[in-house]
Amino acid sequence: MTMVPISLAQLATHINAQLIDAPDENLLVVGITTLKRATPREVSFFSNGLYREELTKTQAAAVILANKNQRFCKVPMLITDNPYLGYAQAATWFNPPTRQPAGIHPTAWVSLDAMVDTTVSIGAHAVIEAGAQLGREVEIGPGCIVGRGVEINDYCQIIANVTLCPGTRLGKRVIIHPGAVIGADGFGNANDAGKWVKVPQMGGVIIGDDVEIGANTTIDKGALEDTVIGNGVKLDNQIQIGHNVQIGDHTAMAGCVGVAGSARIGRYCMIGGGVGIAGHIEIVDHVQVTGGSMVFQSIHEPGVYSSGMPLDTNQRWHRNYNRLKQLDELARRLHTLERLQK
Repeated sequence: MTMVPISLAQLATHINAQLIDAPDENLLVVGITTLKRATPREVSFFSNGLYREELTKTQAAAVILANKNQRFCKVPMLITDNPYLGYAQAATWFNPPTRQPAGIHPTAWVSLDAMVDTTVSIGAHAVIEAGAQLGREVEIGPGCIVGRGVEINDYCQIIANVTLCPGTRLGKRVIIHPGAVIGADGFGNANDAGKWVKVPQMGGVIIGDDVEIGANTTIDKGALEDTVIGNGVKLDNQIQIGHNVQIGDHTAMAGCVGVAGSARIGRYCMIGGGVGIAGHIEIVDHVQVTGGSMVFQSIHEPGVYSSGMPLDTNQRWHRNYNRLKQLDELARRLHTLERLQK
């Protein structure tokens, strides 16, 4: 990809940063990379103290960083309150999004009953079924299946081998990465004397604007009502969202999170990797759950929550686990001793 050169002064304006200690503010830079690899024609960024030594040695044309870290930097600086956001904005400048040209690949199949805007791009071997609606500048990558009646609003990117099942509706500017499945049947089964009877899943999946869904993530359709993903939600790879789940605006989830059916998660939450969330519980706005935690009960207050036993040596872990199993008996014995002392 060809980089788009920009002067340090222009870049400072673009990312809303203050340029400091630059002998030549008109110096053209051509890219952004790590502190260690940066050349005098590239910029870098610093937001993690683990890389402080690399910051002191970098040869970058300038470094995007917070005001508090100026003393560690020996090259020109782009000072901003949020260096990681500055990095994102700079990286977008040097790597602008590309768009596939409008048109339908000869190997794609598009139903005559589908409504496809003339600006849409449809890749090889994609399938667009009857009643599907594709808005302006939608991109459907190779191998994707857009089911009957699916609605895709303007500027969405469905990258490759994505399945959108009937009952799915996407807002604007949604990005869905390869292998994702949206709107498959939820895990609904009734027990009949030990045998499982399938419960029909009659809802759909509603996805808001500016949502991004990672590779191989699955979002189940609702049983009766819809599964709802709010505006600006970001879902990492290999996440499972059960039927009737509701996720509030701008919540982010890291990889391998599992959310059981009918859970309700608020706005602006951050869910760490590998977290399990039980069904039919509610999590309020502005909650952070750290990686590997199990959420079995509703969370009614904003804050940071954790669970699970941290990694330890195998011998010590077994010893502590065996003691943990005795906690209930120890608590009863302590309660008995306290009563005898009264």
